[in-house]
Amino acid sequence: MTVVDKAVLVTGANRGIGQALVEEALRRGARRVYAGARRPFAHPDGRVEVLTLDITDPEQIAQAVEQVESLDLLINNAGLGLSEDLSDRAVLEQHLAVNLFGTFSVTQAFLPLLKRSRGAILNISTLAAFAAVPVLPAYSVSKAAAFSLTLAQRALLAGDGVRVHAVLAGPADTDMTRDLEIPKFAPELLARGVFDGFENGEDEIFPDPFSASLADGWRNGVAKALERQNAMMLNAPSGTA
Repeated sequence: MTVVDKAVLVTGANRGIGQALVEEALRRGARRVYAGARRPFAHPDGRVEVLTLDITDPEQIAQAVEQVESLDLLINNAGLGLSEDLSDRAVLEQHLAVNLFGTFSVTQAFLPLLKRSRGAILNISTLAAFAAVPVLPAYSVSKAAAFSLTLAQRALLAGDGVRVHAVLAGPADTDMTRDLEIPKFAPELLARGVFDGFENGEDEIFPDPFSASLADGWRNGVAKALERQNAMMLNAPSGTA
């Protein structure tokens, strides 16, 4: 699947990786790009329709669904990452509300359109889903949960013809990582890698040089093998394990 002449929705589209994903979708020939953001913004390309969309707000999600005529690709990019020390349950719940339940709610709302088009879902995650970043522990926990959600959705939606991909990115040069003294990748590079992996049909997309260096270890590892084995349970006759 490519994005040529397709309708794409990107959440968290007003800055950083989300903004880069919008521009890359346009560059690759998308027919329509719905750009979801908590605050309205202007875009010069007539193919872009901006949606006011806080992914934790059920009313805004419902309104966004009403505005989208058709959808081929949902990119769940909106997320939260705050530096903290995992001492405050409320902060952890805040991360889960956005990175896990927000992603879940948006996906559920747009599933009828995606099933109709036999489309795809891209959940933007991070290598922190594999190994927690100690200065971003609540973020890491929530992204690990969202990655598990992605794997479950992949198995459950395969029968409906909806493909589900996880993007496991290295550190991006965005507002979230501004104070971290680590190598970072430009959002534009990540966006290109995301769409390259999607068009290549990769289940897990490793869009930058650092994450790509870990790709074979994941794809040939026991965790990926176990995911495939577990997915077979959906096809097992009743009463068998």
